[in-house]
Amino acid sequence: MLKSKRLSPVIIIGMHRSGTSLITRLLEKLGLFVGRRKDPNHESIFFLRLNNWMLRQSGGSWDHPKPIHYLMEDRKTRSLVKDYLMFQLKTQKVVSYLGLAGYFKNRSIYNISIPWGWKDPRNTFTLPIWLDLFREAKVIHIYRHGVDIAQSLKIRQDWRLSYGKQRFKRYKLFYTFRPKYGGFSDSIRCSTLEGGFSLWEEYMAEAERHICKLSSQAMSVKYEDFLTDPENFLVKLALFCNLKYSRTAIINLAKTVKKSRAYAYRSESDLQVFAECLTERLATYGY
Repeated sequence: MLKSKRLSPVIIIGMHRSGTSLITRLLEKLGLFVGRRKDPNHESIFFLRLNNWMLRQSGGSWDHPKPIHYLMEDRKTRSLVKDYLMFQLKTQKVVSYLGLAGYFKNRSIYNISIPWGWKDPRNTFTLPIWLDLFREAKVIHIYRHGVDIAQSLKIRQDWRLSYGKQRFKRYKLFYTFRPKYGGFSDSIRCSTLEGGFSLWEEYMAEAERHICKLSSQAMSVKYEDFLTDPENFLVKLALFCNLKYSRTAIINLAKTVKKSRAYAYRSESDLQVFAECLTERLATYGY
């Protein structure tokens, strides 16, 4: 009996709030396996934890990712990280990604024989190490207007800060006996539009470096263009990911895409003013 051909993964990168969740969900419905256990943002918990672990090794985080460059440039540490990841991909922990049935069938992520991959914005900075492990991996970069990103991050940060404040008041006496381990919010940096926008610039610069090096091994998708013509882009993405699809499935999925989400900042005058102050910085990335 012939063994099924092992397939390299599709690694989805791009700044947080860029539409990566939307496009990943659509690709999953077309047949791309992106993990059994996922968080609300459709990120594989297995790979998310590994990415967070890598960022922490260099003192970084998703909203301060640049320190990971120290890890990438340190050969000895990078080699150890690579060995650790290879080991993790072969342990029982992969049940989180493969599911129980998938684990008994494959035992290791290296044995997957269907189109597969994972989405995590942190991939944007951890990608070099993943490419050390999966040299033939395909990469999809999804990007969106920086002002829409900054506003979305600010809204999320404001909500989480408000929630953190409420929890602190509710459990204040409890902290007399046990220290508070977590913070009050997700990202202080993203509490301002400039903070979120500058973070978008870091992700965009990093992603573009990868895309230039990977050539035909990578594909870039502008979120606003995708919303304008989802049917055409879904076909291109399906072909890129080697997915077997039907025209009916593409058409039905395209109908679920809300085109009004493109350039949302234009509906708010204060955001328009903010964008006008960033003309040169936006132009660097085609906006």
